[in-house]
Amino acid sequence: MAPELLIFGGAGLISLLAFTALILVPAIGSFGRTWEKATAAALSLLVLIALVGIGVAIGAAIVYNWDGISALFS
Repeated sequence: MAPELLIFGGAGLISLLAFTALILVPAIGSFGRTWEKATAAALSLLVLIALVGIGVAIGAAIVYNWDGISALFS
């Protein structure tokens, strides 16, 4: 297995654990009713999806414009 896959997989796992421990668990624990907890979990997952989408978009923009970006530093 390629070392890059292990590094990116580990980073993804650590990020998912951090999201769960720092955002999802406190959001669910803040409410008492079941429907409130479900709504908090759904909104937290929506935020996670948005943040991942923003990261992918920024990464794609960097890859697409890499020739111009690398010319700035050479």
